[in-house]
Amino acid sequence: MIINKPPMGWNSWNTFGDQINEKVICDMADKIVELGLKDAGYEYVVIDDCWSLRQRDENDRIVADPELFPNGMRAVADYIHSKGLKFGMYSCAGTLTCAGFPASFEREFIDAETFAEFGVDYLKYDFCMFPDNKDAQLYYHRMGMALKATGRDIVFSACNWGNRESEKWIRSTGAHLYRSTGDIGERFNSVRAISTSQFDKLQYAAPGCFNDIDMLICGMDGVGNVGHPGLCGDTEYKTHFALWCMMGSPLMIGSDLRRVRPETIELLKNPHLLRINQDEECRNPIVIESPRSTASYTMFKHLSNNQVALGFFNLNDDDGSGELCPHDIGLTINCGFGFKFTDVFTGETLDFYNDYIKVPLKAHDCKVYIGEYVTRD
Repeated sequence: MIINKPPMGWNSWNTFGDQINEKVICDMADKIVELGLKDAGYEYVVIDDCWSLRQRDENDRIVADPELFPNGMRAVADYIHSKGLKFGMYSCAGTLTCAGFPASFEREFIDAETFAEFGVDYLKYDFCMFPDNKDAQLYYHRMGMALKATGRDIVFSACNWGNRESEKWIRSTGAHLYRSTGDIGERFNSVRAISTSQFDKLQYAAPGCFNDIDMLICGMDGVGNVGHPGLCGDTEYKTHFALWCMMGSPLMIGSDLRRVRPETIELLKNPHLLRINQDEECRNPIVIESPRSTASYTMFKHLSNNQVALGFFNLNDDDGSGELCPHDIGLTINCGFGFKFTDVFTGETLDFYNDYIKVPLKAHDCKVYIGEYVTRD
């Protein structure tokens, strides 16, 4: 199974935590379709931790909690599939999950078989309670084999938070994406810390295995498991989403889609940002740190069809600016060509040849452009 683009979908953890049930999951599937998110490319509906009973059954199988999922997981999978979507679930490489439920340590093959029987298309595989004296690479590899042995196509989402330099070996385990950071919270300092922590690791992601910098907080509006009232608004959501798109991260929505504002849905469906994230070449951006301003970054990214993406990000808590010099991206004075850039939010255009660009940016704000090569007259 080959995953050529970063997966897109929805995950229960950021908003619901342990407050999940069959109705919530089916409601989210309905909303993905109703809000046009499916048509925009969001296709996975993923149940995170806390879905099972605390004990395995007499056959050593993990069992879905019948109070939360009275019709069983196969019925949930069938409902999600009936919407034209794909079904995802959660387990953990350790002895228990992060919330203390049965995990898959030394039971990888029986659990993979169980997930396949449920109709699972995606497995998020966490790292809590993993023994310090065991080889993480081996155990992730074992689950990669177990999933393949089922004969079902299941996306393997390895989530060990970047421990043990996993970016250097995770592709070898059969993983299709890998969580390289700790958990995100609905705070801009969390967005800033997570994104900048990966600037020196971008080179490890490529088609087939993508660097997952955690789920999206766009539209949480202070509600939910990792919500923080008043700490993020539309500007922070805009920059957060644009960073994830420029950095080629999987896009897993974490908000309650029954209450998300239209402005957030418009952002999540922005066709230009999604074009950048889902570009068929899946190239990583060049990251240029401003020499004159801390936490101000410029990103330049090659796209297919001779296009490029350019982003200016002010991650400071104060107003600032973004800047670009021609030599930062390899342009010489006499090269004879440049770019015509179009703002992905406003549609405004600007020409860039061998001139210095400086754009004003409010605190936590960004500007992102898609550009085409043009010859200078």
